[in-house]
Order: sequence, then structure tokens, then C-alpha cells
Amino acid sequence: MPAPTADTSTTHPAPDFRRHPVQFLAFGFGSGLSPKAPGTAGTLVAIPLYLLIAQWSLLHYTAVVLLAALAGIWICGAASRQLQVHDHPGIVWDEFVGFWITLWALPPDWGWVLAGFVLFRLFDIVKPWPISVLDRRVGGGFGIMIDDILAGVMACVTLHIVWRLV
Repeated sequence: MPAPTADTSTTHPAPDFRRHPVQFLAFGFGSGLSPKAPGTAGTLVAIPLYLLIAQWSLLHYTAVVLLAALAGIWICGAASRQLQVHDHPGIVWDEFVGFWITLWALPPDWGWVLAGFVLFRLFDIVKPWPISVLDRRVGGGFGIMIDDILAGVMACVTLHIVWRLV
């Protein structure tokens, strides 16, 4: 079934964190409320969380990212249903997960964080094939998550190639 069309109007329903706490997570602890570039704001808020979990073993880091991705399907889907807007621009939990995927198994230093931030945002905004196809055709919480997961994988592969070359 095709994904519902994203709301392209300039106004979107405001989240209600008190009535629907899942929206607090979906909106990246409030970072998705940024009036300009909420996805970028969400990715910025994901950085300190990344720096925390990057200190863990790769197994634990991977487990947290996988759990965050699986939980994100439910979190983003529930928030989307509550707001009655498919992929509300303020839903940024998918950016958190995509960014964490981007930096998987890379050294947790600022050079890689910056490169990962730029590459992830580039892949997420430009949406090269097959990201663009999935973004248009897959709905629900999985549809909200999958394009950012794939953008994170593409950015991660790119960074690993660069890492091996330098």
C-alpha cells in the first residue's frame, strides 16, 4: 500500500507532550520543535547521546541502535497517528537513529562526528535512490524510519571507505 502523502502545508499540528508522552520522544526531546530545519536540530541533539553510547562496546552500541530503530517504528508511527500527519517534519527520532547508524564502528572523535553529521544530513535531504523510492512508497512508522536508516547506512559505508583510505 502506498505511503500517505506527507503534509506539505506550512502549518502542522503542534505536539502535546503532556497528553501524548510518545510525542516527546518522537520530537527528539523537543528538538523537532525548531521552526527551521527540525531534522538538522534533531541530528544535533543526537550528538551528545552518540558521545555517551559510543563509549560502550561495539556490541552494546549496536544493540542500543537496533533497539532504538525498532522502538522508533512504534514511536514515529504512534506520534504520526496522534498528529494525523504522515511524517510530521517535527518527528526526528528517525534522525537520531540514522545518525547513530552513520557513526557505527567509527572512532568517536569530533572529525568523524562532523563528517558523519554532514554526510547523514546530505543523504537524508537529497534522498538518492533507493531512499527516495522508499520515502514515497512506504508508510507508517516503518516508512518514517526506513529512509533515515538507509541514509545512515549509506553515510556509514561512505565514512568507512574514507577511514580505510586515510
